[in-house]
Amino acid sequence: MKDSHGRVIDYLRISLTDRCNFRCIYCMPEEGVQQLPHEEILRIEEIVQAVRVAADMGIRSIRLTGGEPLVRLGVVDLVRDIANVPGIENISMTTNGVLLPRMADDLKTAGLSRVNISLDTLDPDQFRQITRRGELQQTLDGIDAALEAGFNPVKINAVAVRSLHQDYLKFAELSIDRPLHVRFIEYMPVGESSGTDGCGWGKQDVVSCEELFDTINEQARAQGLPELVAAGEDRPLGWGPARYFMFPGAQGTVGFISPLSRHFCGECNRLRLTADGKLRPCLFSDNEYNLRAALREGDEETQRAVFAEALRAKPDDHHDRVGTERGMSQIGG
Repeated sequence: MKDSHGRVIDYLRISLTDRCNFRCIYCMPEEGVQQLPHEEILRIEEIVQAVRVAADMGIRSIRLTGGEPLVRLGVVDLVRDIANVPGIENISMTTNGVLLPRMADDLKTAGLSRVNISLDTLDPDQFRQITRRGELQQTLDGIDAALEAGFNPVKINAVAVRSLHQDYLKFAELSIDRPLHVRFIEYMPVGESSGTDGCGWGKQDVVSCEELFDTINEQARAQGLPELVAAGEDRPLGWGPARYFMFPGAQGTVGFISPLSRHFCGECNRLRLTADGKLRPCLFSDNEYNLRAALREGDEETQRAVFAEALRAKPDDHHDRVGTERGMSQIGG
């Protein structure tokens, strides 16, 4: 299906829950967010019905997010049900990886195609500081489990934040010896974080992807390593906006996602469905359309009409807007 600007929209991101086993400082306050009442969260069968309608209208790829999607009861059965929806070609998930060691095999068998694992630092102390309750080794074990289960590709999502003084080269080097695809994402002040509430970060902490690329190459040269080159045919399967590079001979790649310094709105192919059943045409806009009501009170034609309304409302660009009323744990990462 196409939006009013002629873009093909074939990708739906679905937040399964606003709950998480971490309390990352740029995502939610230490005590957690005001959790949505249970009755406001889409039920498993409602999510599957939403996918059926979306697939019939042209959606081909589904990404499951949260909060942390693996804390949602029934997530393996949900993956299996979505995989059986005619028209759906790919199902992926964004996760912090903590629960993958005991769930990866079941998810793979159920039909999950690939995983993106969020990891913002390789320093154990800083990891505890950022997540407030996590241990770095838990996420590293999750990465190992994803590779062992046979997910392909396995991508690592690292948000670049100037105040963290991350070792970008150390991140990039994860792609050399194993088929890991490390993607650096420009920090986006969204929701409460746009007012630096809770984390103290702001626009000054945005590191552009051009700066990241130059820094990694400079550090590589200093250590006698080759510079990054365009990945070409070695780029991983996916439908997102990352630009991919690699170290010569590496098993994986290094990607850069630049929502602020290099808008990719003209290539945007997605809609978002929040855990409480609201369709969002754009991450940076608070316009939402109530699919939950249509799923519970209407027929399939009414549900299709909500998708069509959200599609018509999809803007051409986010026009440098940052910050929304909802945080990322509520919108779906």
